[in-house]
Amino acid sequence: MARTAGSHSDITGPRVREAALALFAQHGYAAVSMRRIAQEVGVQAGALYNYTPDKQSLLFDLMQGHMDELLAARQGEPSFDSPLERLEAFSRFHIRFHLERPLAVFISYMELRNLTPENFGAIEDLRRRYEAELEAILRDGRDAGVFHVADTKITTLAIIGMLNGVNTWYRSGGRLSLAEVEAIYWDMVRKAVT
Repeated sequence: MARTAGSHSDITGPRVREAALALFAQHGYAAVSMRRIAQEVGVQAGALYNYTPDKQSLLFDLMQGHMDELLAARQGEPSFDSPLERLEAFSRFHIRFHLERPLAVFISYMELRNLTPENFGAIEDLRRRYEAELEAILRDGRDAGVFHVADTKITTLAIIGMLNGVNTWYRSGGRLSLAEVEAIYWDMVRKAVT
């Protein structure tokens, strides 16, 4: 099929991913067709296959891209020695990073069920790498007598679940600033483990 006039791969590829992300978040992966994505981008449906082999690959690429970006951004953060400082840095980073990407976060959690087993396993491996950092912080804090947690894995999942909740309600320009939200959540995380 012919490419729409003015369409360029370096522009259209990212537009395909952006359109898919928005449509999957709004309507759900199962309800969005490749034709609908093409329509949103302004290309022929067949042209999408120049950018992705199929809809499953597109979903996987979106999720993998989000996790790769998360892990890379986390690696770029300053490091701290004490478990308490590391936990605070992790908590604040998690909130800031995820608030800037609400659609990617939504897709990463709500559409896991639509991944093939192989793709699910790959995303779970990336998620475990991120969770492992928090669990290591909690384990180090417990071993140093700073944190009191019965199970580091459950505590890891509980903290991440709590921090993810900010995405469901926080709006810039609302009653609380991002700095205030970070401080309140950090206080709750700290109290949960000390």
